[in-house]
Amino acid sequence: MAATVTVAAAVTTVLAGTASAAQGCRIDYQPNEWTGGFTANVRVSPGDTALSSWTVTWSYLGGQRITGGWNAQVSQAGTTVTARNAAWNGSVPAGGFTEFGVQGTSTSGSTAPTGFTLNGVACNGGPPPTTTPVPPTTTPVPPTTPPPTTPPPTTPPPTTPPPTTPPPTTPPPTTPPPTTPPPAGCAGAVLCDGFENQTGTTPAGDWSVVNPDCSGAGRAAVDTTTTHSGSRSLRIDGAAGYCNHVFVRSNKDLSAVGTVRYGRIWLRHTTALPTQHVTMTAMTDTADGNKDLRMGGQNGALQWNRASDDATLPEQSPAGVALSVPLPTGRWTCLEFMVDGNQGQLRTWLDGTAITGLTADGVATHDVDGQWYNRTWRPRLTDLKLGWESYGEGADTIWYDDVALGASRIGC
Repeated sequence: MAATVTVAAAVTTVLAGTASAAQGCRIDYQPNEWTGGFTANVRVSPGDTALSSWTVTWSYLGGQRITGGWNAQVSQAGTTVTARNAAWNGSVPAGGFTEFGVQGTSTSGSTAPTGFTLNGVACNGGPPPTTTPVPPTTTPVPPTTPPPTTPPPTTPPPTTPPPTTPPPTTPPPTTPPPTTPPPAGCAGAVLCDGFENQTGTTPAGDWSVVNPDCSGAGRAAVDTTTTHSGSRSLRIDGAAGYCNHVFVRSNKDLSAVGTVRYGRIWLRHTTALPTQHVTMTAMTDTADGNKDLRMGGQNGALQWNRASDDATLPEQSPAGVALSVPLPTGRWTCLEFMVDGNQGQLRTWLDGTAITGLTADGVATHDVDGQWYNRTWRPRLTDLKLGWESYGEGADTIWYDDVALGASRIGC
């Protein structure tokens, strides 16, 4: 079950001597729970004052213990959890937000955390932190009501001896209750695959090689020489030219992901993104004529593209492209995304940092998502395809590993 602690209210008290935090700060805590454990995505919104660094604290009341986290340095002392920004996500603009995640165990159910603070300032409408209370100095007055005078009952206790039948000797069942912790590194994702179950050189089993439109020089293979973790990865040799499309599609039933989809893909890119359009990841949208929602690049930077009308995110103006980022080459990179089919929104992170140009927030903004919202967009995504698709120039070798899809953010 999942619940969200999202109560927002203005906060006007700032403790002297603490780092600056904003009025109206808000901490949104969204857990994903199972028997014996949980993960939670935490969003930090400072309000009307920008941050150069941040420390978030809260308290657990139900026996939860933190075992790990992502995008923050997280520790726990007693019931108090402290999360500090990573080296790359300490700066948060006024009106903006950043996110991190935690994972832990729970021995006594899931009680919502309380006492959220940001840089020592109480958030979500809570009272400001206080020092340890001093006991009152007033001597309590003993009660004046006299004790009851009714004598105790005189009836003796029953003399019947306890039963002599011994307790049953059958031992209790040793099978522990079922638990469903998330796969390692995937925070409960529906799809979690590092290609370690691949036994041949051609993807099979949970994955199928597909060639949309036409096949040519593009190739997909299981690689054992270049991996992010483990001993295997997916290698795509993408050739330039329209008829060289090659993808590997997941055969897993992804219906449990739902209409809000979070993805996490580790990839290693060889050649800088070209000027012309290329695609690296595609997902069929049944609400858009079964056309693909595509992530790739254009004008040297990452972009999203709708196959149905060729709308791009960001817009391909110089100002729009500048709001995106190139895809690093020669190293493993963590690419995350969120597609909300209910609200028609999309977000993207690269190595944990949100990308402004790859964010469709529901309100058309020139140079960003103005073209994207030229019509109502409510995607219903059904699959996941990894590969390479060129529409002119752009050959590349790219590796994929540690791929995950779920209903909440998975993290790097």
